Order: sequence, then C-alpha cells, then structure tokens
Amino acid sequence: MTSTLADIADEYGFLDPDDRYRLLIDLGRALEPMPDALKTDATLVRGCSASVWVYPTLRDDGALHFLADSNAAITKGIIALVLASVQDEQPHKILATDVGEALAPFDLKNQLSSNRTQGIPNMIALIRETAARYAG
Repeated sequence: MTSTLADIADEYGFLDPDDRYRLLIDLGRALEPMPDALKTDATLVRGCSASVWVYPTLRDDGALHFLADSNAAITKGIIALVLASVQDEQPHKILATDVGEALAPFDLKNQLSSNRTQGIPNMIALIRETAARYAG
C-alpha cells in the first residue's frame, strides 16, 4: 500500500457514499495477497461479522509487517485502512499509535452499518497484542 492514511483520508473526504464504498473495496484489493495456508483459526480475528485474518511477520529491521484478508470486500477494505496506520512500523510505535483516532476522519461508524464496523476494535486489539508481544 503506497498511500499514507492521511492521503487516503483526504481522498475519502471528497467522495460521496457510493464512491467511499468503492475506495474501501479498492484498498482491500490492493492488499498484499495472503496465502490460504495462513488463514487459520490462530490468525482469525474474533468478533467480526465477516471472516478476517491477520498474520504478522517481523522484518529484518524489527518492524512488523502484516498480511491480512477477508471474505467480504468492504471488510477487507476496513482492515486495509487499519493496517495503513501501523504497517511496517516498530512494535513500540504501533503501541503508541491510537488507531481508533487515526481512523476518525473516515467516520466509519456513521458511514457503514454497525454489522460492518463491529469488528474494528477486535482488529485493532489483535494488532496491539501482536505489537506488545514483539515489543517484549
């Protein structure tokens, strides 16, 4: 993903609701492919209406890189947004990032159904727990 979260938020702010859905879908499509072998019970995010998987990898420089996927296009876009706020950052920086605040410009709770947004706190919690493990 080459766009920063701020760049995505700027574009999102100019779009009408239908185009916002399309942008989320495009963000999801742009995610690095996640091999099916990594889509296991251990990588499944609990509490999401759709299936969402998140798999962390540790880069040589100590930064965390996440692979993610979902079986629902909008949800895949949402996890892409979440990852845009923390991707390829050091674990301590991820822990210092308020992902919910970073996503505030997208106003997802008012833009999407509660069914689609209910799992966002669980996505964020899983990423924070992963960063805490690696921050040691």
